[in-house]
Amino acid sequence: MLLWINKNKIKRFWMGHTQCVSQTRESDTETRGTEGRRRTPDTFRAALKPVGVPVKTGRMILPNLVPEKALIPIRLKDPGLETPQRESTKDALRVDSAMAQLTESGWYWGGITATEAKQVLSEAVEGTFLIRDSSNPGYLLTLSVKTSLGPTHLRIAYSDGVFGFDSVAMARPRLRQFEGVVELVQHYALAYQRSACVQDQLKPPEDERGGEEAPQGALESTLQLKLTRPLYKSAPSLQHLCRIAINQRSSSPQDLPLPDRLKAFLLDYPFLL
Repeated sequence: MLLWINKNKIKRFWMGHTQCVSQTRESDTETRGTEGRRRTPDTFRAALKPVGVPVKTGRMILPNLVPEKALIPIRLKDPGLETPQRESTKDALRVDSAMAQLTESGWYWGGITATEAKQVLSEAVEGTFLIRDSSNPGYLLTLSVKTSLGPTHLRIAYSDGVFGFDSVAMARPRLRQFEGVVELVQHYALAYQRSACVQDQLKPPEDERGGEEAPQGALESTLQLKLTRPLYKSAPSLQHLCRIAINQRSSSPQDLPLPDRLKAFLLDYPFLL
């Protein structure tokens, strides 16, 4: 019995010794194989190189081992976003300049209603006009004018940096647009004056007309407005009236022999109305 136990112990010892020897031989084989290959700096970097991160050759540089998801994204400035902001700033400056000139004109009545404008123009002569704030939130201003049928109101639209009268879609492309409201009204006022002068020149004497009026087809345009005189909200200053008189009689007030201060005053309102 004692001999059997000893044999089992010897057998277990021998088996364990065989496994240790086998593992030792395999480890020695790997060690010798590794020692046979000399580790170069590139080999060392290749072993540490993470996926997707380039490693420079030459002098050994430790790679960036920070995972890609941990990188902080850099938000670049989109140049396309600056365009709407820039255009919005330009529109604000244009509207401010146009409203400053309109206020300087003296025939801007502010926020009166259409009923109040009708009452103001009811006793005026035909062709008298004023500018007021539009009661429609989709428009900025409205022109109220006394016509042969009574006071009429025309909305003034602002779009793409210019002002123009509102109209049906088909006629809108043929209507002229202007950078300012005073320039817009002045254009139609002068157009009516020229049209009236041409009609007077084309009229034949009464004995040759035979009671018939001259044809007006050649003088018709897309929009006919009879604008003869503005209705001032309050009595304009003498300086403003003199400025208008100078503008009406001089095509280039900046060339007049006047002090620079007076020239600047004339250029602040270079209109005829």
